[in-house]
Amino acid sequence: MPAARDPEATKARIFAAATAEFAAHGIAGARVDRIAREARANKQLLYAYFGNKAELFSQVLESCLTRLAAEVPVDAEDIDGWVERLMDYHAAHPELIRLIYWEGLEYGTERFPHEEERKRHYDRKVAVFAEAQEKGLISSRIPPADLLFIMISMVSWSTVQPQMRRVLTGDTDEDRARLRASVQEAARRIVG
Repeated sequence: MPAARDPEATKARIFAAATAEFAAHGIAGARVDRIAREARANKQLLYAYFGNKAELFSQVLESCLTRLAAEVPVDAEDIDGWVERLMDYHAAHPELIRLIYWEGLEYGTERFPHEEERKRHYDRKVAVFAEAQEKGLISSRIPPADLLFIMISMVSWSTVQPQMRRVLTGDTDEDRARLRASVQEAARRIVG
């Protein structure tokens, strides 16, 4: 008797395989054949469930961003804690930053699929900084959207450029702890 089909399990395997493939090779370099093979799924199912490769990439990235938002909500009232949790998350999930940077390389200054949805996603995060500024909890010298951009950039750069982190700041546990403390200090000064 043939095994019963489980579309949700198949979709989950495709998603996991696609996340790894896109993080490693970007949108242009990713191969649907490799995703299907790794997911132990029929290539036609991949297209049926997710449309084309670009749409699959968009869905994978949106899922990763949604997971980040749920696990590490923006906390403008505890900048040290938020920065630490965000750095921990990126260290544990470097594929997210790689996906974002591949997206930037692929689309550059052009609009990308689901850009308006992404903007709404970040608008909610910007609102957290704006509210903290209105309450006087953090400085309002920097507009909240710029502040979020600067914070994300500081926190994520060591994941994006691990070789530069290693060359400039070292690669021991002590070096990484010192860099983390430095990023936290910079974040405190920016919002102070």
